[in-house]
Amino acid sequence: MAVGDLSSSPSSSSPELHVLAVDDSFVDRKVIERLLRISACKVTTVESGTRALQYLGLDGDKGSSAPKVLFLSSRPLCFLDLKVNLIVTDYSMPGLTGYELLKKIKESSALREIPVVIMSSENIQPRIEECMTEGAEDFLLKPVKLADVKRLKELIMKSGLAEEEDNKAKHSCPNRILQNNTASSSSSHDVSSLDDVTPSSKRMKLESRAHD
Repeated sequence: MAVGDLSSSPSSSSPELHVLAVDDSFVDRKVIERLLRISACKVTTVESGTRALQYLGLDGDKGSSAPKVLFLSSRPLCFLDLKVNLIVTDYSMPGLTGYELLKKIKESSALREIPVVIMSSENIQPRIEECMTEGAEDFLLKPVKLADVKRLKELIMKSGLAEEEDNKAKHSCPNRILQNNTASSSSSHDVSSLDDVTPSSKRMKLESRAHD
């Protein structure tokens, strides 16, 4: 099976998320791919957890952590090229399960910030809790609905944009402090520089402020 269909979705004014969909069922892969494309996402599909690790640049056998994806911030919200913003994986797969894939991604210092969503046709509460404890973003019951996909996309977009705004605010903070200090200095009055032509009433007010 070839790795993913990288054809572009219809153009949209909003940025596109690139989603890696992992499922050993051909039918289920096509269903989730269609729902994601309807939601204006770029989609890459693979048929196993091992293939997913290879696509992400992780060697499933050696545990290498050299990623093929790059990030501009803690959240992988870079919409240039084809960087992975979200991973959606089936839970029950032969070989590497969705749960094991989740753990390997969260163990990778380079990839752990990619949100991972688990899908399953079985509503088993301990399994759901186990995945959420390991860092899953959400747990979806099959058949996945369009409303589920849209909700996930909005969640990832809002979370990523909020973090980018925080980063911008942190970077601009020193500039704000410098501007405030400059403004404060320019607004202070140097009484010693007042010349004799300054009206006495004004001199008295300024001197009084300086002593305060």
